[in-house]
Amino acid sequence: MSCKKNPKTLDQAFDQVNSEVLKMFIKKHKDYGKGNILSVKELGISMRVIEKAERLKNLLIKECEDPANESIEETWVDIATYAVIAILYRRGQFQSLEMGEKV
Repeated sequence: MSCKKNPKTLDQAFDQVNSEVLKMFIKKHKDYGKGNILSVKELGISMRVIEKAERLKNLLIKECEDPANESIEETWVDIATYAVIAILYRRGQFQSLEMGEKV
């Protein structure tokens, strides 16, 4: 997940991370679709964030540099992705909009 470009400013770095979050969202959306989110709603999204945070806490406490599954950075990206999904859900956009054709 680490970035390949060297940003010159904090806002460029922030934009770079947002691009990674979008890529993660698109990848997972292709695998899962909207049904898993629509079935659990906002409360379910928050539970997934809690699960990710618990995983992250465990990895950080154990100082696990090479976890068997997703890395610490990927876990942070997942949390960010769920946060954006929750905002879209709260605004009614996740429920009503579809992915673009080019995705």
